[in-house]
Amino acid sequence: MNSFEDLEKASEVEFFPNQDLTRYTTFRLKVYGDLCVVKSINALKSLLSFAKNNKLIIHILGWGANQIINDTKKKLFIKLDFQFDRSYLNKVRDEYDLPASVSLNILQSHAQKFGLKGWEVITGIPASLGGAIFMNAGTNLGEICEIINEVTFITKSGEIKKHNVKKESFSYRKNNFLDDGDIIISAKLFHHGLDPEVKEKIKTYMQMRKDTQPLKSFNCGCVFKNLDVDHRAGQFIDSLCLKELKFEGLRVSPRHANFIENTGEPTSGNFIEFSDHLIRLIELHSGIKFELEVKVY
Repeated sequence: MNSFEDLEKASEVEFFPNQDLTRYTTFRLKVYGDLCVVKSINALKSLLSFAKNNKLIIHILGWGANQIINDTKKKLFIKLDFQFDRSYLNKVRDEYDLPASVSLNILQSHAQKFGLKGWEVITGIPASLGGAIFMNAGTNLGEICEIINEVTFITKSGEIKKHNVKKESFSYRKNNFLDDGDIIISAKLFHHGLDPEVKEKIKTYMQMRKDTQPLKSFNCGCVFKNLDVDHRAGQFIDSLCLKELKFEGLRVSPRHANFIENTGEPTSGNFIEFSDHLIRLIELHSGIKFELEVKVY
């Protein structure tokens, strides 16, 4: 494909120029950019070639739960929509070969129905499988790396590679094997046996999230990385009495201080300024400098 017109003609690519991307992120910041919905690996290969020829930066949207889109110049935003037959999850398997675009809430439902031990770590995470693996998403119950056997990805040059997961493949909220421009296309997951208590564990954890996190507001998930169990960003923000602090259509959540909520029409620049201000305040009063967990692109 050599032009946007060629993209539109491709049966497995849908192209939307200057698309309103607001609904593609959970934070709902107003932003416009060129969007491609990609329905197959071959289409993705062609798209990567197109991007390279036109000197465009590829940006995978996923569910948009852990990202702030700040710059759309020379970028092509990609939404993966690979085919997935839900009947694949009608039974328990020793290993699951799943497309990157499948949502974690579908996998959570499967885990809850059959009691897949280990899968409780993905409870309540609003993400696609690929996005969750990319950032090693997790909860207080664990991290997704604990149930991944193999990750298949495509490089920006179009080469398909497989990575067998090892202990050093992941660290806190990041993967250690993907290079810049690599895109996860599928993964193989396993479980640690069946346990009827998993259903109740997932139910209990979901209720805890509902009670303690702003699940109904527009936000990007946890904003800052926790240092460890005794140094949590939300606790430091709360100790400074900064819950409900407001700035340009943003506020620190009154429910959980490590969440920033969209309450108006803020820009990505407003978010960057506000989060930087919170980092400086915490460092000024505690000497500890927290880093962003949310990615700013």
